Amino acid sequence: MSKESIADSTYAWWRLIAAVLLATIGGIGLWSIVVALPAIQAEFGVARAEASLPYTLTMLAFMVGGVAMGRLADRFGVVLPVVIGALALGAGYIATTFVADLWQFGVLYAIFVGGLGSSAVFGPLVADTSFWFTRRRGIAVALCASGNYFAGAIWPPILQHFIATYGWRATHVGIGMFCVATMLPLALALRRPPPVQAGEGNVRATTGLAQLGLSPNALQSLLMLAGVACCVAMAMPQVHIVAYCADLGYGPARGAEMLSLMLGFGVVSRLISGAITDRVGAPVMLLLGSGLQAVALALFLQFNSLGALYILSALFGLFQGGIVPSYAVMVRQFFPAAEAGLRVSLVLSATLAGMGLGGWLSGAIFDATLSYQLALVNGIAWNALNLAIAAWIVIRLRTRLVPPGARLRA
Repeated sequence: MSKESIADSTYAWWRLIAAVLLATIGGIGLWSIVVALPAIQAEFGVARAEASLPYTLTMLAFMVGGVAMGRLADRFGVVLPVVIGALALGAGYIATTFVADLWQFGVLYAIFVGGLGSSAVFGPLVADTSFWFTRRRGIAVALCASGNYFAGAIWPPILQHFIATYGWRATHVGIGMFCVATMLPLALALRRPPPVQAGEGNVRATTGLAQLGLSPNALQSLLMLAGVACCVAMAMPQVHIVAYCADLGYGPARGAEMLSLMLGFGVVSRLISGAITDRVGAPVMLLLGSGLQAVALALFLQFNSLGALYILSALFGLFQGGIVPSYAVMVRQFFPAAEAGLRVSLVLSATLAGMGLGGWLSGAIFDATLSYQLALVNGIAWNALNLAIAAWIVIRLRTRLVPPGARLRA
């Protein structure tokens, strides 16, 4: 089968299904700590910001681990990082059940669950998926990137049930065993090397960088800054919705349902945004998603009744789901294919660093004010930075694509 027939083929779609399943299972590491946050805070007797610290450490470790896993994928293929991730998740979750202090929990969670575990099934899988599609790259990448949202939609109610029934320690043992038993067989489906060779895409990437007038490292830094900014804003509802509902008297179970609803609609958003990206391009999709996320955050400032929070959780997921996949598509547009694993992992890891920073900042602001209102304002301010970067990229591309004579005539 030729490279051309492999791209967008039936095999490519079956491979994508395996990648999505891996991302959904391995993505549990991004959400289990969110659901367990009230139980962790109660057991160790700490403030909200301290209880949020393991999540922040996990996201920072995810950023570092994502870069390492991206390099491994570029050199040895995607199977190796996925196998490492499966084993690390199993070891990490089981190890956390033996801790006696919060700092021990945070360190183990960060290294094994974030740095070596969940990071292996995010950036590397998204980059690998981009090799197998050309005409439908936007929707394929969006679907693969939805794996962590599938995880967020599926896992929170399940985890909340088991934590309430058996405690967080027993639940963590079960998570670790399940990850190893399911992820290792799925990794075998990814053994076939990608059809895109190292030299492909270099001309297009060089042309794209010329249109922006930036060096590769400058663009990489700009995209990473945008990723941090959008996800500091995104973190307030996603990381604290369970605790927020508990504070309002609705209970953590309602918060877990809202998180599931938020991320379920995030999946819908990512699929719709993928189709839109294939038509209008990733920079425009980023601008649209960033603007809609700002609207959703502003609505959280105004309403906090139980019914309103369910509606806003759905809207927030529907509005912001297309942001993160846009970065991956832009990396494939502006950088050589041989660097995809590293560069996609860098920018996607930056989004998780933003989630970690935003999770901690929201907790710290809550501890200082006993309210999430200023935390939402903080999120809106960071979102404005992301919106400005997205607008600059769109304007820059359109301005430099129009011939100087045409601009004068206009």
